[in-house]
Amino acid sequence: MPSHPGSLRDLAWLWAGTVALCGCLLLALQVTPVRQWVEGQTGEQGTLSQIKAMTDLARQVTRPRVRTADSHRMQSTVVSPYGVNSFLHHEVGEARRGQVMALARQAGFVYLRQPMPWQDVEIHGRGDYEDRRNDPARSAWFKYDTIVRQAQAQGMEIVLRLDNPPTWSRTDGDALGSQAPPSEFEDFAAFAEQVARRYRGRIRHYQIWNEPNIYPEWGMQPVSPEDYTELLRLASEAIRGVDPDAVIVAAALAATTTFDGDRVPGGNLSDLVYLQRMYDAGAAPYFDVLAVQGYGLWSGPTDRRMHPLVLNFSRARFVRDLMVQRGDAAKPMWISEMNWNAVPAGQSAPFGRVSLATQARYLPLAYERIREWPWVEMANVWYLKRAQPDWENRNDPQAYFRLMTYDGELMPVYRAIQAYLAAERDETGDP
Repeated sequence: MPSHPGSLRDLAWLWAGTVALCGCLLLALQVTPVRQWVEGQTGEQGTLSQIKAMTDLARQVTRPRVRTADSHRMQSTVVSPYGVNSFLHHEVGEARRGQVMALARQAGFVYLRQPMPWQDVEIHGRGDYEDRRNDPARSAWFKYDTIVRQAQAQGMEIVLRLDNPPTWSRTDGDALGSQAPPSEFEDFAAFAEQVARRYRGRIRHYQIWNEPNIYPEWGMQPVSPEDYTELLRLASEAIRGVDPDAVIVAAALAATTTFDGDRVPGGNLSDLVYLQRMYDAGAAPYFDVLAVQGYGLWSGPTDRRMHPLVLNFSRARFVRDLMVQRGDAAKPMWISEMNWNAVPAGQSAPFGRVSLATQARYLPLAYERIREWPWVEMANVWYLKRAQPDWENRNDPQAYFRLMTYDGELMPVYRAIQAYLAAERDETGDP
């Protein structure tokens, strides 16, 4: 049926109005204060990107509002909001670990989010905590004992991330990948209990797994919020059984908009869908803190656009909205990993790409943005440094989130966050 002439005229006027609006925005963005204000709303720097972002914000008024219950009283679990991810277990020797940890403290960080790979402690078999990979054999706990002791000496606290099962814990070995969960979840719970028993009074925070909603963190198999919830339950009960003061942090869910991860091996499942199913499976009593990943990716920390199919720094607000809907508003949220990627030109950039100067500007701005979210009580920068140039050698863009190079060169982002945290200490009087 032919279109009505009036409808065509309406469309023509709408198109003309849109073009006129974009033209006005284009002219306005030539004025520096306007460009800065727009970046403060959209996190975008390029002119065309800013125009697109402002139209996105205009359309946002038609969507349901996100409810984050900002005035709800929180159950605080930390003494500082400033943490950094470390890989101290890869550093060779106690002296080297101490030097790296001192640089983390000099930057102003209070918390170290430090992995304890299960495969690095209970290496050879169930209940076997001797490391016989080199001669002479030694206690597999030794390295982690020194990390905990050195952290205490630096006035820092460890957030221990428990994951990465040993090969023996899976019936099929590494056939599903080295990060696949154990065949018997009780084995993981027994390991978690031994860790909590050993470090009771010295470590308070335990994070159970990392990014179980994406490949390869749950192995070459469909992801399962229900199975992860059972793993979380068993580990949580085991840790609390020996340390009632322990704080259990749920696995940080990777922000993703894909929906096939529960159907195909190696797929990813939306963090929002995954969390909803965790709640449906009864996860709420088994964690004290909900964790998210806080990568800004292709826009800056001031990006205020909210769309469930868009990944940006504001996505944490959708997760908080879901917590509020499920009656979990009293629990705090942590950002387990946060930064922007300064990958050089010519290399792939799946995590976005910024200059070293922009990375150094964005990270303090991210902490400023978090001030608007009283339900985020800690954010951990990704990451301090690697012990070896393995990521650089593989042209892995993850290398360029670093605050320091593997051989100790301080990046501009290190200096920027150090200055920001020093100013924060001067203002608040905190240590």
